[in-house]
This record gives sequence, C-alpha cells and structure tokens, in this order.
Amino acid sequence: MTLHDATTKRNTQNSTSEDFPWWLLAILVIGIALAAMIAVNGIYTQVFSTVAKGVGITVSVTLTAFMLATLLGLCIALVGMADNIVARQVARFYIEVVRGIPIIVLLFYIAFVGTPGLVALYNGLTAPLVSQGWVEPLLVRDVSLIWRAIIALTIGYAAFIAEIFRAGIQAVPEGQIEAAKALGFSRYQRFRLITLPQATRTIFPPLSNDFVSMVKDSSLVSVLGVTDITQMGKVYAAGSFRFFETYSIVAYIYLILTIGLSLILRRIEKAMRSKQG
Repeated sequence: MTLHDATTKRNTQNSTSEDFPWWLLAILVIGIALAAMIAVNGIYTQVFSTVAKGVGITVSVTLTAFMLATLLGLCIALVGMADNIVARQVARFYIEVVRGIPIIVLLFYIAFVGTPGLVALYNGLTAPLVSQGWVEPLLVRDVSLIWRAIIALTIGYAAFIAEIFRAGIQAVPEGQIEAAKALGFSRYQRFRLITLPQATRTIFPPLSNDFVSMVKDSSLVSVLGVTDITQMGKVYAAGSFRFFETYSIVAYIYLILTIGLSLILRRIEKAMRSKQG
C-alpha cells in the first residue's frame, strides 16, 4: 500500500468517524433512560399520562395551521411575483407587516381583536336576515379558541413561507421557462410542469424547518387556554406544585416530536437529493 493510499484510507476513516451521529446516540440513551424513569416512577407516570393528553391537540393544530399557511404562502408568493405592481406591493406589505409582529402578539390580536371584529361585521351584514328570523346572530364565543389559534399561526407563518416559495421559484433557471413558453405551454402549465417540480427541491429544506418550528410555536396557543401539551403541563403543575417533574416531561415530549420529525424530514430530503442525482 502506497503512502497516498494509506493517507486516503485514514482520511476516509476519520471522516466516517466524524460523520457518525454521536449526538443522536446520546439523545437516544438519555431518552431511553427517561422513558425507564417514567415507567418505574409513579409521579412521572402520572405527569406523563396527564400531559400526553394534549399531544392530539398539538399535532392537529400544527398540521392544520401548516397546511393552510403553505397554501396561503404560495398564493402570496405568486401575487408577489405578478406583473401588476399593485399586487406586488400588497403582497410585500403583508409579508413585511406580519413578519414584524411576534407570534404571541398575533395570537392575542386575532383572538381578542380580529375575531370580535369579524363577528361584528358578519352580524352587521346579516342583520336583515336576523330580523326576519332566517339566521341566528353569531356570538364571539361561537368561534372556538382552537380555530382562533390556527388562524393566527396560519397568518403568521404564511409570511415566512411566502418568502421560501419566492426564493425557490426564482431559483429555477429562466432559460427553462423561456423554453416552455416557446413550446406553447400556458402559464399554469409552466408553473405545474416546470417551475414547481424544480422549485420543490429548493423549497423543501427551509419549509421542513418551518414545520418543526411550528410544532414548537404551537405551544404558544396555551396562552389562549387551548389544551395542548403546554397547557396540560401548566394546569397540572399549578395544581400539584411539581414544576420540575411536569416541565421536564413537557420538554421530553416536545423533543420526541421535534427530533423524530426532523429525522423523518431529513431522510425525505436525502431521498429527494439522491433521486435528483
């Protein structure tokens, strides 16, 4: 074996050693140890069973809000790249304003300002129908807190997702768009067959990061009293005064969700890259 071959082999071994996910192994060991503690310790078992009741709400709020935010973000991105200058300015206005508002402030605003305002507007428009007894007036309490939270997360994240879509769409080579025009493709066909499939490879990594971030930001809906993981933890801790045990379990559940989701999305991203290659 030559000196060059030996050096190459050593560098390959070092690279393999460095690339091994030791961080994941450490997390797995800690996670298994905590799971064993939860199984054998009655207090942790009780805390876990109580807090875990909020997992369904957390997952449903995140999935619903993210799907709506993705659709709204795509629409805003397309409007922002329209030929009409008014449409572009409106889209930019939305993005800059919403991105400058903290999510928790947006939650309060949508829940306690926006919703009552929309209910008042609806009742004003339907007043003639209400007077005839054809429809019932809408009350603010008829709009559930869960949907107020979903709408707030949708509005907030759509501004960030719109920028992701814009960057991904603009990364598609202009020559391919021009070639599609030359072939007689309509604007919709160019977007569906040329732009979107190629932009998806650029869009997916930051979009998946936003999805994981929304899982964490969904904990903010607890300020509205939505019974998610964080709210269940707050209620249990307030009644039992076991703050250490409760919030340790809350953090543990969120880590399971976010790390598990990150690994799945990373695997999908890797598969997309290999398929592209």
